[in-house]
Parts: sequence; C-alpha cells; structure tokens
Amino acid sequence: MNLCIDVGNSQLHGAVYGTDRSLAMQFRKESSHRVSSDEMGLFLVAALREKGIDPGAVNRIGVSCVVPEEKFTLRVACREYFGSEPVFLEAGVKTKLKIKTRNPLEVGADRIANAIAATELYPGRNVVVVDFGTAITLDAVSEAREYLGGSICAGLGLAMDALGTKTAKLPHVEIVRTPNALGRSSIESIQGGLYFGYLGLVRELVGKIGREAFGDSPSTVVATGGYSQLYENENLFDDIVPDLVLQGVNTMLDLNPEEEN
Repeated sequence: MNLCIDVGNSQLHGAVYGTDRSLAMQFRKESSHRVSSDEMGLFLVAALREKGIDPGAVNRIGVSCVVPEEKFTLRVACREYFGSEPVFLEAGVKTKLKIKTRNPLEVGADRIANAIAATELYPGRNVVVVDFGTAITLDAVSEAREYLGGSICAGLGLAMDALGTKTAKLPHVEIVRTPNALGRSSIESIQGGLYFGYLGLVRELVGKIGREAFGDSPSTVVATGGYSQLYENENLFDDIVPDLVLQGVNTMLDLNPEEEN
C-alpha cells in the first residue's frame, strides 16, 4: 500500500492507496509548521489505525510539500515510524510531464501533482485544473502532457480572513453557498461577495486560460481542493476530484520505483 501526503499552507491531506490504485482511506489535519517528527509520526500512525489500516502494511510513502520547513520533519517521521524513505515530488523525479514554464523549479509540487493526475485521468485531452486551496491555482495541461503554466490568486479563506482582520467592523463569517449577492446584513453581504465574487473570478480565469493555452480546441475543466464542491452546481467544472493531488503523488510513486539493492 502507498501512503500519499500533501502538505499545504493550511492543511495536511493524506490518503492510502491499494496495489490496484484504489483509495483505501483519507484524512486531513490543520497544518502546523512547528510539530516535531515524533508528533508527526504519531499522528500519521494514529490516523491510519483509526481508519482500520495497519501502518505496517504501508510499503511506500510519497509527499507533495509546499512548506519547505516541513520536509525534514516528514522525512524523519517516515523513517522512524514506517521504516520507509519518503519520495518527495521535487526536481529530479520522473513525472512524464514537459514543464513549459520559464523556471520549472519554481512551480509548486501540488500543481505538478495535479497535472500528473490530470494526464492520467483524462488522457489525450487538454485540461484546466482549478485547485481551491489556501491560494486558488489554475493550471493548463495539454493533451501532449505539457504543463503550460497558469494563474494564482488568494483563496476564499484568505479573503475572508483579510476582511475580518484588516477592517474595523466587518466580522469573520462562514463561507457558504448563498443564493443572493444582495445581502441584507453585513454577514450576508460578505458571504455573497465571497461566493459570487470568486464564482466570477474563477469563471473568467478558466475561460481566458483555456483560450490562451488551447485556442479553439476544447478542454476539460477539473476542480479539486477544499472549496471546490461549493461550486458543484454552477456548471463551472466538468469534474470534481477531491483527492487529485494525492492521485498525482501516487502516480509519481509508480513512475519512480524503488531501486533494488
């Protein structure tokens, strides 16, 4: 079994996949950049056992990490609690992608993982991936397995936090799907502004990125990340795949088999 981990700026998302690539379980926790390797290892072991997975059944561990200071912690935790050397999605690993950006080294591991998964799930198709994380990233991947680049903007949570902390009277609110942009209270006004503001933002970027990347050729739009399902009824996406990053990490492990001693 493969344990795949995605360390983002706000959350750690993990999953275990069987030898047939089936999803056995997944888990989430709030990211904390100050945990020790023992705390991380104990959490991972407990998370697996809670879902009925024997940690000893984990053969390989793959990691997508956009928080550099977490890499050492995870590496030590995986060695000590699983007896396994984790494979990080970083420069030097095989991805079967052609990175067409000006500086391939600056592209986040999560964006590359999404692109890997997109080429596996939608072979022979142009794909625009929308990832609703701490930041919202939109990425174009061609039918020829080329990662072409994309856009980055502040996520819904960051926008809500900014309104709540950088203004004198506006409160923090729950981010929800709301029927009206015309709010009758401060809370309703913020919720409507966030929901419909980001709906318009994403719709515009999806269309513009698709035209710039693929011209008149069609593209498949796939969403992932915590708030992706907020927009599932807006005819914005062709598919929503909550574990897209982790599927990409799992595929990365297949593309980089263990070296025999």
